[in-house]
Amino acid sequence: MTSTINIQVELAEDKMPEMIQWTAPDGGVPDWQKAKAILLGLWDGEEKSALRIDLWTSKMMVDEMNDFFYQTLFGMADTYQRATKNEELAKEMKQFAKSFLKKASDSLEQSEKA
Repeated sequence: MTSTINIQVELAEDKMPEMIQWTAPDGGVPDWQKAKAILLGLWDGEEKSALRIDLWTSKMMVDEMNDFFYQTLFGMADTYQRATKNEELAKEMKQFAKSFLKKASDSLEQSEKA
C-alpha cells in the first residue's frame, strides 16, 4: 500500500514562496489546504543524517513564526517520548519550548516598542 502527501509551492519572482498548499487524500485531507510555513524533516538512515526543507511565505508574521516554532518544538517532545519512552528528556524539551516562546514573545514586544 502507498500513501501520498502532496505539497505545492508557488514562488514569487525573487524565488521566495508566495503560496504553500498541501493535501493528504489518504489521511482525510482530500482538498488543498493553504499554509504559511512548512518544516519538513527526513531521516536518511544510510547517511545517518537529517534532511530538512524549511519554507515560509512573506505573509508569515513574526508572532506566527514564534507560535509555529513553539508548537513544533512541543509536538516534537511528544513524538520523542512516544518513540523513545524517555519521559524526562521529553519533559525538558517541553520546558525549553515554553521558555523559547516566552523569550521570543518578549523579544518581539521589545522590538515593537523600539
